[in-house]
Amino acid sequence: MFEDKTVLAVIPARGGSKGIPGKNVKSLCGHPLIAYTVSAARKSKYIDSVIVTTDSEEIAEVAKKYGAEIPFMRPESLAADTSRTIDALVHARDTMANLGREHDVVILMQPTSPLRRAEDADAAIEAFFSHGRMGVASVLEASENPILTRHVDEFGIMHPLMPISSTVRRQDMPRFYHVNGAIYVNDFHGLSLDTSLNDNPVAYIMEKDRSLDIDNIDDFLRAEAILKNLDEPCIIDERSEER
Repeated sequence: MFEDKTVLAVIPARGGSKGIPGKNVKSLCGHPLIAYTVSAARKSKYIDSVIVTTDSEEIAEVAKKYGAEIPFMRPESLAADTSRTIDALVHARDTMANLGREHDVVILMQPTSPLRRAEDADAAIEAFFSHGRMGVASVLEASENPILTRHVDEFGIMHPLMPISSTVRRQDMPRFYHVNGAIYVNDFHGLSLDTSLNDNPVAYIMEKDRSLDIDNIDDFLRAEAILKNLDEPCIIDERSEER
């Protein structure tokens, strides 16, 4: 809870995964991938409840083992390759309301960002309230400055992507950021099927290592290497398995 507003963490985790089969429950340094996000959400000082929306009984059982709630199963129609996250989020909001459980604020935490921590979630929630409850999206500084990006036309002529002079030192160029998909914070009641989470106006800037989004096996190996080199070898709360 932040002041008098209740906060619900929603972790979307469908069963189908073409890039890495069984990705959400695949072992990462001894724990299933989804456990890292469940643990981060449960350690937040503002989040009141943590639910996982999934169509997979296996994911549901694993998520419950680490302390998340599974108050409903996601319909298969909202768990296809073409399904949108916002569809699952609005379904979660409406289903929870039908169960008599309404919340003021939702923080969406995708399980493919296992290096995001509780303090990131808390800082994003604080940003949401400090900006008058405007939507928040976590971002990462772009590694390649778009000022130097060019479109090459059919005649081999280059055209700048942005109308900004690139005749400046690299360190003097303005900074640009891209959405990393780790955290979104929104007014729960204000969501609709037309809401674009990636267009949330308030930025929560995250560090590069914590922004890793696992999409393929190379990303998985990178996450494993980062975790093994942390001062804290594992960020999972072992006690969560006993709760």
